Parts: sequence; structure tokens; C-alpha cells
Amino acid sequence: MSVQTEPISVPPDPTAVPPDPIGMQPDHDGLRGTLSRNASLARHTSWRAGGAAEILYVPADRDDLAAFVRAWPQEEPLTVIGLGSNVLVRDGGVRGAVVVMHDPGAALAIADGLVYAEAGLAAPKLARFAATRGCTGAAFLAGIPGTVGGALAMNAGCYGGETWNHVMRVEVLGRDGRFDVRGREDFSIAYRTVRERDGAPLRAIFTAAWFRFGFGDARQARDEIKALLARRIAAQPLGLPNAGSVFRNPPGDHAARLIEACGLKGCTIGSARVSEKHANFIVNPGRRARAADIEALIAHVRETVRTQTGVDLEPEVRIIGEPA
Repeated sequence: MSVQTEPISVPPDPTAVPPDPIGMQPDHDGLRGTLSRNASLARHTSWRAGGAAEILYVPADRDDLAAFVRAWPQEEPLTVIGLGSNVLVRDGGVRGAVVVMHDPGAALAIADGLVYAEAGLAAPKLARFAATRGCTGAAFLAGIPGTVGGALAMNAGCYGGETWNHVMRVEVLGRDGRFDVRGREDFSIAYRTVRERDGAPLRAIFTAAWFRFGFGDARQARDEIKALLARRIAAQPLGLPNAGSVFRNPPGDHAARLIEACGLKGCTIGSARVSEKHANFIVNPGRRARAADIEALIAHVRETVRTQTGVDLEPEVRIIGEPA
């Protein structure tokens, strides 16, 4: 998900028997991915700020991910991220294991009118794949700077499109390391929010999804993506580290309009700054900002808008980890 995605903290399975401590060596029990200890998460998040993960694991593929999940002690925290484009990691880092799901070689296919995509795939790649095959309605995914998994975990959307409007079914990986296929009806889905059907936080990791899009002219679909990306380049500070939209749009309004109306464009705390180009973006020029600077600026913007307008902006970005 970036933001699963973006991020998901997976609770233990209370019915499972915890495995013996294993030391988490990369070759243990056939694990084929890359394991690091005390690994900086700044390089795995688009804000380029924040602390380290006690254990960082990049799985080789979906089966390797399942093997890692089965091997990781049930009582230890497990967090999943994708491209880290919707997450702020506090300077004290993240306890337990952090799994990075981004996989440039993730599978893509189309059959029986559905597009299949694994969760580690970058969302813009799904948009381009769909367009080249004449699918319509997928162009908005080109504007989501995260993975398919992250888009599923937060019902990501932009330019009038939302991820779960097109989801037919998903594959998930439980904390017991077993895969399952679930339907849309198994989840509670709302604006930028996906939870279990009973309203509880997600209890599994999204590993793939089947999407239904319309069908039309492939050239027109590709042109739609080009136009969308041109709008994005013109409106967003893509040349500076950022995490996309910081706040959700309140009903009937836009967070950026409210922030700008409060005179907050260019406001800084430490090296973190509200973008002059798009008020709902906080940027990290020169990658010098601490996560604490960014978090403090988020709080300052929220309090200022609440005081001046009466609107309480709800953060869209996920904040995880421990303070320094």
C-alpha cells in the first residue's frame, strides 16, 4: 500500500502457536528475501525522514512473504509498508519487524474481464497496464504514488477515482501465514478507510486483487493518463520529498483551500515546510527535516485550521513508531 501502504500493523493470531525464536537469519527455513537489522526507514519512505526498523525484511515473492510471516514470533509486532508514500516514521523507529512489499516484478494479468495485480506492484504500473489493454477507469491509479497493496489498505483515490470502486475480490495473508480470497462484502469501506466488516482494524495483509474496469479505446486511455500526470506535475511539489496529501478533504471542501486560506503556505517548523505549490503537502527540502519536525507541523496546521475555521482536518498520512 504503500500506506499497508501504507502501513498495516498485523495483530497476532490468538489461536496460533508461536514459533520458537529463530534469530531471523535470511536463509532460515528457506527464507529467500533480504533481512537487515536496525535499518533506516528514511530510505523506504517518500518523506525521507524517520528512524530505523529493528528488523527490516524485503521478501523475494509472495510465498517468501508467507514463510517470513509464519516464522516471525506471534507475540512480536509486524508492520507492512509498500513505497512508504503515505507514512511518517517517528525518529525513534519501529519495534519488531517491518516488511517492505514493493516488488517491481510483481505479477500482472488480465483474464475473464478482470485485471489481476499483486500488492507489491506500483499503482501507476497497474494504470499503464490497464490502459494498454483498452481498460477505462483505471487512469486515476497513475496519480497514486504507492503500491496496489497500499491503495487497497486505505482505499486510495484521486481525480475522481477510488480503488475499491473497482475491486471484485482480494487475496490476503493472515498472521498464521495462510492465504485466503475474500470479497468486497468482507470489508467495511469508506473514504480513505478500509476496515474489517465488523469495524475492527485490518487483520490480514493484502497480497493481490482482481479489478474490474470498463473497456474502450486504448489510445484514449493512454491519453487520459498523460493528461492526469501533466495536471499532477503542474499542481504538486514532486521535486521535493513529500508524502502526498497530508489531510483528508472534509465533506464539501478541500483541505488545501482551508490551509491556504489560513495563510499557512510556506509555514515551517525545523526543516519541514508547507508547500507553496500545494498547501496540503508538507515537503522536506534537502532531506534535513526530522520526523518530529513534520509531525509538529502537521499538528500546527491542524490546530490553526481548527481555530480559524472550525474545521478539524483529519490526517490522511499514517504516523507510526516511537518518538526519539
